[in-house]
Amino acid sequence: MRDHAEEKAMAGPRPVVMSGPSGAGKSTLLKKLLKEFEGVFGFSVSHTTRSPRPGEENGKDYHYVTREVMKAAIANGEFIENAEFSGNMYGTSKAAVQAVQAKNMICILDIDMQGVKNIKRTDLNPIYVSIQPPSMEILEKRLRDRKTESEESLQKRLHAAKVDMEISKEPGLFDVVIINDDLDVAYGKLKDAVLEEIQKVRDANKS
Repeated sequence: MRDHAEEKAMAGPRPVVMSGPSGAGKSTLLKKLLKEFEGVFGFSVSHTTRSPRPGEENGKDYHYVTREVMKAAIANGEFIENAEFSGNMYGTSKAAVQAVQAKNMICILDIDMQGVKNIKRTDLNPIYVSIQPPSMEILEKRLRDRKTESEESLQKRLHAAKVDMEISKEPGLFDVVIINDDLDVAYGKLKDAVLEEIQKVRDANKS
């Protein structure tokens, strides 16, 4: 039966799991990737139990569900990862990733370490990429320069980043670990990591 599951998971290009602490530069690298390869990458729409904020659309920003519905779906194995933040549940469903793959797009999953470990237990078979800052000092400077954090929230992020950096060194956890010291170099490495899948998407679009 395993082969059949593998086959199903592989319908469409392999997703890319991107992980790394806040301030490592993930979103900047992603923006560059999405700009250069327009129409190749897509994001899965996450589920959440929080209420929509003004201007948010169900099915576009998030799939808004009740806690009961979400818990039942998780128990049923429909989610590849889920977590709870400030009293609300968030998660990525298999169906949401498959919806992106069905459009022949590479699904990008921006996931924390806990989520990465959860995905390892599924048959998703993504490319695992970790984006890391050159050092804790540089990370702290980047976060302070943003001037968006209270000291308490900054310390929380730094602590989480330290744990993240340690875990990312585990052998075999990530296919590629990119130290984002120089943006262009880091971007080149990210592109190399996903080039094979980009080519598959382009070939499929031609046929």
